[in-house]
Amino acid sequence: MDRECVKQAPTVEEAVDAALEELGVQQDSVQYEVLEEPGKKMFGIGSSQQAKVRVWVRPEVLAELTQPNEQSSEEESDDEPLPVELQLGDSADLSDEELDRVADIAVAALRSVLGCFGIENATVEEYEGDEGEIILDVVGGDYGLLIGRHGKTLDALQTAVGAITTHQSGFRYPVVVDVEGYRHRRRQKIEDIARRAADRAARQHMAVRLRPMTAYERRVVHVALRGDKRVTTASDGADPFRQVVIAPK
Repeated sequence: MDRECVKQAPTVEEAVDAALEELGVQQDSVQYEVLEEPGKKMFGIGSSQQAKVRVWVRPEVLAELTQPNEQSSEEESDDEPLPVELQLGDSADLSDEELDRVADIAVAALRSVLGCFGIENATVEEYEGDEGEIILDVVGGDYGLLIGRHGKTLDALQTAVGAITTHQSGFRYPVVVDVEGYRHRRRQKIEDIARRAADRAARQHMAVRLRPMTAYERRVVHVALRGDKRVTTASDGADPFRQVVIAPK
């Protein structure tokens, strides 16, 4: 596999994403440096319209890649779309009032956790997601600290809010915590990648492997393509190199 590459794109994030696609690894597996910022002047004349980055795979990740991988797609299915797991009752039997109660508990739990960050007056927008989940989006401020590196702080925040909501409501109902639409933008980008790969798989009549992704990202791919009658999706490999394979039917 390639160990490093240089990519250009309108933004630094898009350039890094392009490099990850070429190298076939997750963002946690690389380091990068910004060679050119978008819109910066070059040698005092004109300006560069694109960001330019150099991205390389971390040495310890390269060492892992040389290890034999004995885990196949049949041994894991944690990233496949799963039914909502409930502690009490069945979500299908929840009335609108009960769902409102779950949402109120989730919002209160989120505000309680935000208080631990010293954030007392954040605006929390609540809406229903495509899969019926409750989405809570923290907006209206500079809340980058809630996202963290590669979204890890946001993942921990969601886990905490979900656990509190489950304990207080008696139901393990899907609650997604977002900050300034970060997850939404990321999901849209992954869905675009999935659809382009599906088009290529159907057009070329060959399987297409996406770069390794997190369990959340893989599930986004599965959900995005489950209605596409041209292709099937399956996961292969072991974390952190587990990836989705899109194959023509």
